[in-house]
This record gives sequence, C-alpha cells and structure tokens, in this order.
Amino acid sequence: MRRIGPAARLRFFFAALTAGAAMLGSAALLAPSSEAAPGANCIYYSDESHTTVVGKYGRDCCNNPIAWGTKTQHYECGGCFLCTPPPP
Repeated sequence: MRRIGPAARLRFFFAALTAGAAMLGSAALLAPSSEAAPGANCIYYSDESHTTVVGKYGRDCCNNPIAWGTKTQHYECGGCFLCTPPPP
C-alpha cells in the first residue's frame, strides 16, 4: 500500500478547506434577507386630527431601524420611511 506524502496531504487539506469555505460562502449568500415590511412602519400622532407627529417606529427602505417618540392610539401604518444616512 502506498503512503501519501506530506506535500500531497497539504494539497488535500487546502483543497478541502477551500471547498468548505466556498460552500459556507454560497450558503450565506442564499440565506433569505430580512427586508423592511411596509405594513410594520407606523407614524403616531398626538390626536385624531393627525397633524402633530409624536413618534415613528419601523424600518426605512434601506432596512435601518426607526424608533423614536411615543406610541399612541392615533396612528397610520404602511409605506416606506425614507432612508436616512447612519450617524458618523
């Protein structure tokens, strides 16, 4: 029976390592991404006239979280908040 030399073993090791990294990378690319759900984006108002905004909760179209203000019983949900650049 023939033995595998150290150089061949090293080549097999790196080939297996490369194949494993390729499989892991392709699995990461195929994983579903979570996108902003427009129905979960809500703007909250101070009263039923819907003139004064007191809070916004949800995600913008770039999938950044938006969460500020107060949640009230006067709200409208839907649409996509405009993308805001991240703070510096």
